[in-house]
Amino acid sequence: MRKTFIVLALAAMSCIGNAAFAQRYNGGLIDKIVAVVGGEMISLADIEAQVQMMRAQGLSSDRNMRCEILEQMLESKLFLMQARIDSLSINSDMVENQLSSRIDEYRSYLGGDEGLEEYYGKPLYRLREEWRQQLEDMSLTQQEQSNIAETVPEMTPYDVKQYLDTVDVNRLPVVPIKYQMSQICIYPDREAASLAVKERLLELRERIINGEKFATLARIYSEDGAARRGGELGMASRTIYWPAFSDAAMALRPGTISQIVETPDGFHLIEVLEKKGDMFNARHIILKPQYTQEDQDKAFKTLDSLRTEILNKAVTFELAARFYSEDPATRTNGGQMADPNTGSSYFEIDQIKPQDYAAISDLQEGEISIPIASRDNEGLSQGREGNLVYKIIRLDKVLPAHTATFENDFTDIAAQVRYEKQMKVIDQFIDGKIKETYIVLDPMFKDCEFNRSEWAGKFREE
Repeated sequence: MRKTFIVLALAAMSCIGNAAFAQRYNGGLIDKIVAVVGGEMISLADIEAQVQMMRAQGLSSDRNMRCEILEQMLESKLFLMQARIDSLSINSDMVENQLSSRIDEYRSYLGGDEGLEEYYGKPLYRLREEWRQQLEDMSLTQQEQSNIAETVPEMTPYDVKQYLDTVDVNRLPVVPIKYQMSQICIYPDREAASLAVKERLLELRERIINGEKFATLARIYSEDGAARRGGELGMASRTIYWPAFSDAAMALRPGTISQIVETPDGFHLIEVLEKKGDMFNARHIILKPQYTQEDQDKAFKTLDSLRTEILNKAVTFELAARFYSEDPATRTNGGQMADPNTGSSYFEIDQIKPQDYAAISDLQEGEISIPIASRDNEGLSQGREGNLVYKIIRLDKVLPAHTATFENDFTDIAAQVRYEKQMKVIDQFIDGKIKETYIVLDPMFKDCEFNRSEWAGKFREE
């Protein structure tokens, strides 16, 4: 992970194969300009900085990667130049948020400020300046790309019809099988389970205060991957944790034990080992509410009774959902499920929770599943699996996989037509700018197989 700049640069030379560049100065590598695009320049250091960033994320680097990075940079410079001509404004708030997120991510991954500075061979303030400039340029570039793409208007039915009359049928999008579903949900008694967890943590906290090792108890009782390290999380920015966890940790003196802290992941005891600015290293013991077979049996009995009443037509599914379902997102709609990201009531297979799909995969339209244990959508955007919930699901409708048609899939086809037109407009912009812009490329990249052949005529003569 922490290889020096010289190792990366030497790798670049071996891939690119330009012996003339293998000049050394004070143990480092002499930087050079490898491309000029109008008034903008790209240096080898710029490319290697991107390589380092990708390597820090665990991606491998090779010659092709550097060629791809250079071509992406060349195209970005064309957009950036136009953005400056168009006097576009930088979104400063977005830049600062992205800068903070990037620094926090790498600090956590590389072991704090020292690890970050060692990996990049630069002080943090320099990295901030460089990354801020990169993100500001990126903000302008993205705005310019969006402005060019937005010159393509929304597609009308005439546009879509014309497209369908001329396009090869093999280029039409294939609409995957989709499912429409409704559900009735019952949650286990979280209050009782949470109380039991808190009692266990209070016992563990008392044992620690009475002299037992926090790390030992974490290895035995904690319910996450850090348990094998004695609960130690490593030096990281407070921003990567839930606010309640970070606030509690930052308020502790090293060596002291927190009270019970609740987050969406569970309940924690925290011991802070070290604090540096807005970063800390802590141990924790996390316990999660556990539910018994009795909880499931009780919920399944209720759901099975509701299912029987619905099948006997004593009550409609919609009415039962409104009165008995404990899921606020679907009960007001008679139980109808919707994708939380798009709002659509139709789900592709990969959008359905595995437990839910197993329950409906063999059902016919209108049939209702037996009671199952599943997960809700709580915390999905943070990568959590959601809370335990018991449910029955009715399969309302199945749309078979099919080639998109004007009558049934106008929106999907219109989106594809517009996207293709936008890509064509952007390609035309890049091709035009390459022809009219002063561009010089260093011959060290002459063997690169660029996507655009126009770059071939831009190399400086050796």
